[in-house]
Amino acid sequence: MHPTYKKFPLHRLCAPALLLIAAGAMAQPVYRNVDKNGKVTFTDRAPTASTEPASAPQGASAPPANAGLPYELRQVAQRYPVTLYSGDECAPCGTARSLLITRGIPFEERTVKSNQDVEALQRLTGRASLPLLTIGSQQLKGFSDTEWSQYLDAAGYPKSNSLPVDYRNPPARPMVAQQAAPAAPEPAAPVPAPQQQAAPAPSGPSPSNPAGIKF
Repeated sequence: MHPTYKKFPLHRLCAPALLLIAAGAMAQPVYRNVDKNGKVTFTDRAPTASTEPASAPQGASAPPANAGLPYELRQVAQRYPVTLYSGDECAPCGTARSLLITRGIPFEERTVKSNQDVEALQRLTGRASLPLLTIGSQQLKGFSDTEWSQYLDAAGYPKSNSLPVDYRNPPARPMVAQQAAPAAPEPAAPVPAPQQQAAPAPSGPSPSNPAGIKF
């Protein structure tokens, strides 16, 4: 007696394969892209290396000046910030600046040019001589390679440059912020000329009002 076989339609035999193909299509990764304007889009294409990063949202605070420094250097810079006070036509000021840059010291620079700057420097140090270096609350008056290096060592700054390649110190600023000149006053509005009042009508009879009527 021969065994019997049931015949199944071809489309039923292919259904599991079709489901596997569909499942494979649904398993494709979906990427989330954010353009420079902050617009979010979803796509199955992987982002390319040239994709521009999303811009920071408006109103976000700027990162601190020492945010890009190595951890240990950032800790020292926050504890003992370095400020160089310099002026024009000051050769020691240029040498002092070169020492800080070569050693990789993050610092701010204040320029002394105007009379207000000189007065502010005298109030700070008791005299008007440049260059001046402050390390925390310590003041070093006049440039000395040996002395400045000793104080930087004692503060904990590294002896060799460890700054990131793209790090830049903030631009030099005047010691006293320049105030904008006051705006010229607006011209006064012209005073209108007084209007002439009509002469009162005669109370008695007149040629145009012989009866002398009053209203």
